[in-house]
Amino acid sequence: MSLTFLRCPPGLQFNGVDVRRLADRAGQTPFFAYDRSAIDTRVRELRSLLPSAMLLHYSIKANPMPAVIHYLAQRVDGFDVASAQEMALALDAGVSPTAIGFAGPGKSHDDLRRAVASGINVHVESDTQLRLVTALGWELGVQPNVVIRINPDFQVGHSGMRMGGSAAPFGVDVDQIPALLRELATREVALAGFHVFWGSQCLHARTIIEAQRQSVDLVLRLASDLPRPPRFVNLGGGFGIPYFLGETPLDTRAVCEAMHDWLPRLAERLPGTTPILELGRYLVGEAGIYVCRVIDRKVSRGRTFVITDGGLHHHLAASGNFGQVLRRNFPVVIGNRPDGISRERCYVVGCLCTPLDRLADDVELPEAHIGDFIVVMQSGAYGRSASPVHFLSHPEPVEMLV
Repeated sequence: MSLTFLRCPPGLQFNGVDVRRLADRAGQTPFFAYDRSAIDTRVRELRSLLPSAMLLHYSIKANPMPAVIHYLAQRVDGFDVASAQEMALALDAGVSPTAIGFAGPGKSHDDLRRAVASGINVHVESDTQLRLVTALGWELGVQPNVVIRINPDFQVGHSGMRMGGSAAPFGVDVDQIPALLRELATREVALAGFHVFWGSQCLHARTIIEAQRQSVDLVLRLASDLPRPPRFVNLGGGFGIPYFLGETPLDTRAVCEAMHDWLPRLAERLPGTTPILELGRYLVGEAGIYVCRVIDRKVSRGRTFVITDGGLHHHLAASGNFGQVLRRNFPVVIGNRPDGISRERCYVVGCLCTPLDRLADDVELPEAHIGDFIVVMQSGAYGRSASPVHFLSHPEPVEMLV
């Protein structure tokens, strides 16, 4: 046993590495670290439950770190992107263009040009996008692959963010799709498939099961008059992860078992059409941590404030300013003393001059000292990339795949 170990009792282990060693490797705080083994475990468990016919795509918007994308490129069947830059990351990772889908309501002319030139699947979300894609195909001398993104005519409950069932900028309303299909048949484009995205961050298995069933029914109805079946149907994802006290993990086994009920019907009615499950947060969200350092502590009107060098400019979601209606705390620990005996109730805040910069409100933690590490769990998705990193011009966080 080394003297170094005796001086530094073991702290939080992250893929077998002590959090202090991670900080030394990063060379600074704050930083994000993503666990390869946790990503592998999640993908393997999911593969063991999914029907063999179901392809698995990673939605890059959840975490666009290049190292994460390259790592997942060897473990998933394709990528879904929401910008030309994400498309470039997917192509750089070596994925076939036909295994990449580009969705989003506001694709620019340059975005579409790059997508058509690359040969990826362009998810059209309006007749304007269809016309632009067609014109670009003529100009570039290629036949574009298009996917019709559907704004479904059903709405589900229990999802963190609903993406269909009402007026929306996303996708094409169901009642407008027959006319769009007729227009598409007159143009020199290839219909690669359909995309139904109904919501995200859902922890209720029954909700996902019903949403997938309705999505399949909808696609079968819309595709009934096509001269040939589409190449694939992207059924979105929606799989959530628990963030807050009282939440329970999604029963993924129940969701995957239910797929066996509707897959035979899809195969019979649309022979040769491949179903795709598109997941982001579910694959990487629990594989990441955000680590910042305590730089001060103070008592104000009876409340203890632990002040860190991190904050909402790096991790907007943990501050409660990224979609939460009522602010709740992400799981937070003292990384170098997770089991400290002397405990206190405190408020963990960032370094920014705004009252919104809060990482944890009224939590019980081991008594925090200046120099301690604050670790925010469940930080592998929508962390750095979804945050205003240039707000107040503080240094950017490091990212590592461990």
